[in-house]
Amino acid sequence: MTESGEKMPPALVLLDGPYVSRYLRDTIREADLPVVRTAAEVDWSLLGVGVLSEAEGRARLQAEPQLIVLTNSENALGWLADNASGTPLPAWIELFKNKARTRDLLRPMYPDFRYREISADRLASWEPADMPFPFVIKPAVGFFSLGVHLVTDRAHWERLRPELAAEVQAAASQYPSQVLDAALFLAEECIVGQEYAIDACFDADGRPVIFNILAHRFSSAADVSDRVYSTSTEILAQWLHPFTNWLGEIGSLAGVRNFPLHAEVRVQPDGRIVPIEINPLRFGGWCTTADLTPHCWGFNPYLAFLSGWQPDWPAICAQKPDHIWSIVVLDNTSGVPGPEVAAFDFEALVAEFHRVLDCRPVDHRRYPLFGFLFLETPVEKAAELEAILVSDLRKYVTPTGRLS
Repeated sequence: MTESGEKMPPALVLLDGPYVSRYLRDTIREADLPVVRTAAEVDWSLLGVGVLSEAEGRARLQAEPQLIVLTNSENALGWLADNASGTPLPAWIELFKNKARTRDLLRPMYPDFRYREISADRLASWEPADMPFPFVIKPAVGFFSLGVHLVTDRAHWERLRPELAAEVQAAASQYPSQVLDAALFLAEECIVGQEYAIDACFDADGRPVIFNILAHRFSSAADVSDRVYSTSTEILAQWLHPFTNWLGEIGSLAGVRNFPLHAEVRVQPDGRIVPIEINPLRFGGWCTTADLTPHCWGFNPYLAFLSGWQPDWPAICAQKPDHIWSIVVLDNTSGVPGPEVAAFDFEALVAEFHRVLDCRPVDHRRYPLFGFLFLETPVEKAAELEAILVSDLRKYVTPTGRLS
């Protein structure tokens, strides 16, 4: 049921690793959302009684081509590619998940934007003759800044390219090919400007609806990490209408309906919005940005999308204090490989912030990060965000063999 008591439109939820948050599980149980039980590493017993078999989920997709579908993870996209034939979903997923296809789609909006597709077996010989330095190279199908590099000059390219394919191939072993594929790379011109992340959807009529906007903080011009994302009433007020209009242009080109997304963009100094990537059928990965939304804005974005509810942003922002809400991605920059980390001192880390809304440890032996923090920070204490942005986290790490 929706918050107004109306019946939820027909929907289907696909869950997969690497992480399903307690908040998302509670949402599924309380709203009695149907979830397909796939072969994913998910504790299905925590989800209640609305779990469908794969055959039942496939049958629903075939019987109801306009079914509203939400995923928590790009790992679930492979199941949809295999089971949603006859619906527009596989084509829509390919259109946005493959960054080269996205660039092709948006060429009418960016006719002069330079980009090139390069197969992995051509990396060793490819010359960026028509791609001026600096440029960005990354997997055409990628995730979580894995394999993303800012190539500053020819000497840097000569050092990087022998290692690039092997680096991405190693990371790709942790994810399905629909999430991270080491076979194809995209080189594109460097996009200069402030970066933002946007949780949004196209509704049943194809109109864009924004659920959150976060500024991506960087420690330097060369930084491509995902360490800190922050939102505030100031950010919402400034960018709600420009980003809504921009998404409307994309929706007109793509023709998508009932489609959630997580977009990352840069706003150039002249105000032009240029996309970095548009991730299909989900909000921020690892249940991050969507789970932050109820802390800062007071509504559930999963249910908002599935029910067709739209936030009244002026009313929401008018009730909020002058605070900053942030996600901190604790990527392992300590210099100690994950398997050699015996312990990470979350207690000491948490003590350094004004208010920690949530602390989510991750298996650092399996993934290249220690976890996530959700923070609420008064504007006058924003220096704490700058401190964690540049920290290598080494002081919180106890290497194997050094436990007291």
